Amino acid sequence: MATRYALVGLGHRAQLYVDALLGEWSDVGEIVALCDVNQTRMDYYNELVTASGRRPVPTYPPERFDEVLERADAVIVTTVDATHARYVCAALDAGRDVVVEKPLTIDAEGCEAIREAAERATGRLVVTFNYRYSPRNSAVRELLAAGRVGEVTSVHFEWVLDTMHGADYFRRWHRDRSSSGGLLVHKSTHHFDLVNWWLRAAPELVAAQADLRFYGEENAHARGLTARPARSKGAPGLGSDPFLFDLSADPRLARLYLDAEHEDGYVRDQDVFAPGITIDDSMAVLVRYDNRALLTYSLTAYAPFEGYRVAFNGTEGRLELEVCERAFTSPQAAVDPSATPEEEGELSWERITLQRHWHRPEEIPIPQGEGGHGGGDRLMLDDVFRGPGDDPLGRPAGYLDGIRSVLVGAAANLSAASGRTVRLTDDGTRLAE
Repeated sequence: MATRYALVGLGHRAQLYVDALLGEWSDVGEIVALCDVNQTRMDYYNELVTASGRRPVPTYPPERFDEVLERADAVIVTTVDATHARYVCAALDAGRDVVVEKPLTIDAEGCEAIREAAERATGRLVVTFNYRYSPRNSAVRELLAAGRVGEVTSVHFEWVLDTMHGADYFRRWHRDRSSSGGLLVHKSTHHFDLVNWWLRAAPELVAAQADLRFYGEENAHARGLTARPARSKGAPGLGSDPFLFDLSADPRLARLYLDAEHEDGYVRDQDVFAPGITIDDSMAVLVRYDNRALLTYSLTAYAPFEGYRVAFNGTEGRLELEVCERAFTSPQAAVDPSATPEEEGELSWERITLQRHWHRPEEIPIPQGEGGHGGGDRLMLDDVFRGPGDDPLGRPAGYLDGIRSVLVGAAANLSAASGRTVRLTDDGTRLAE
């Protein structure tokens, strides 16, 4: 019998799961309820349901979440990050399975609440770390597990977001630290989870510095960018200013956000140089692991290209992964979300290089699958909806993985604010007293 799924949080990210349950995974799961603060967004997804030949499903506001739980066997949580713990704990306490988008939550308090709920629960809690399933990241895991560089002693990890993707965090709800935990939680949870998983180790010490250097009102004024609009909609420079994002150019985004504003007042296209930003755009983190490996990590949210570089130094050599996801962004692509890759001049590449002591560098082939993230999204969804199989790479992630990745970011936020090193407990799942 198909599992009955309820979705709570019907923004952009929900579509991955809606499409899956209406498509390839419809034989094992069905959508039975939608829950969101905004009826317009729920109506949009119900149109997808009816377009697939099914009847529309009931919709509920958050205050009726208990009724949602009565209809469902499992809950998919894709709400604003700060609300994850509320829904995850309620669903687990009701005996339901839970699938939650990263980050698991935004702070140590949320992590502890989820940990306690998970430990007393009968249901399964899955955190969807799709980056684990990307072929290039899986290949790195295989090489390290095989001991190709010996014992890993240090990791250097740089992630850069360009001024199309990176800027978007500063016009959405993510710009508010109380909602997202900042990029060291919301975005970096992916990266910290990768390192935890690659090393098969637990973080124990975290030190960090972070600042807002590019976006925000003060930085705009310092560069002579004055008289900025509060938002993109109706702004005089819309269509020419690369920092003004035209939601109306994308019918889907227009339906989800522009057409839904009248209900909850959420403005999806705030100016990235408007006041009110409380997150950072420049971050540097140092982490020590329980196996003595050191991680140096940086995240920049305003680069001219997008990608990442990670290098592993080991007792027998060095492994490097270099990824360019977008070599540059044209002004047209930045202002028009409907621009195609050809129009934005998208160029991408990836490379894994292994160099052992006393040997020439060796380029490692990266297998590719079909679909998002080199076929990784499909593999992840199969584990989510059909259940994890016997995976020697250990890609399915549980709540302890989610907690460890959040706590590195939360500890980094604390360190940046206080100027001190923050210690985690031995298993990396709590902040030490």
